[in-house]
Amino acid sequence: MKKSQSMNQASSNPNSNGATTTSAGSAVGGAATSQSGTSQSGTSQAGTSPTFSPLYQQIKALITQSLQSGEWKPGELIPSEVELAGRYKVSQGTVRKAIDELAAEHLVVRRQGKGTFVATHNEARAHFRFLKLMPDEGVPQHFEHEYLEVKRIRAPAEVARLLDLKSGDAVVYIKRLMSDGGTPTILEELWLPGVLFKGLTAERLAEYKGPMYGLFESEFGTRMIRATEKIRAVAADAQTALALKVAEGTPLLCADRVSFTYGDKAVELRRGLYLTAKHHYQNELS
Repeated sequence: MKKSQSMNQASSNPNSNGATTTSAGSAVGGAATSQSGTSQSGTSQAGTSPTFSPLYQQIKALITQSLQSGEWKPGELIPSEVELAGRYKVSQGTVRKAIDELAAEHLVVRRQGKGTFVATHNEARAHFRFLKLMPDEGVPQHFEHEYLEVKRIRAPAEVARLLDLKSGDAVVYIKRLMSDGGTPTILEELWLPGVLFKGLTAERLAEYKGPMYGLFESEFGTRMIRATEKIRAVAADAQTALALKVAEGTPLLCADRVSFTYGDKAVELRRGLYLTAKHHYQNELS
């Protein structure tokens, strides 16, 4: 069993099998004008044969482009299906199918009798979307956070590779301890692109009472859309054992995660070391 180690030698791979939700691709140019099931969207890279994209996928991409540009902000009501159908000159059914996919990918949320809203990490339902560690007994509770380190550093080579940065670029490094009912349970390390998270300090993190992703969304304009994870068993090294108050060599679950925003851009690298004496990792597959 491997000893837990710093992400200076990170092993997470953004191309590994992880979260199954993916963000929409780049928007098609111009409003769609055909209401057929599929529409020609260009030619293949070789330029030898046409490629086709379903019309609803093109509308989905256009709506995603508006979400990415901030036309509709997290928590805001987006135009109705009728209004969007008029805007893009397509049928209401085509818009509905596009929104169905966006809702399945957690980019928008439908509320009965109220309309469709841009999803936000500040909603209660979103708190446990990326945190899969659940108690063996009882209902999930919010973890208490203690920030051990927050500083700007130069990105190690592996961190830079996973975040698509240049080696030595500035990143924000965060180390925090998460406790359940006063019992240390998770030790996390995070690396964030420095250019996107200017001004992120230990004080700002401590002041914010909501989820960390809610802060990233509201204060830094960065919304996490999907993530990939690699999970393996490790043994607690001396430093980790001290933080989690367990014996050195205690079995831990290690999750290396790369999180992506719109355009499939990697914007967070995170390593979590989980103590599973009273918790388990739970994921829903579909």
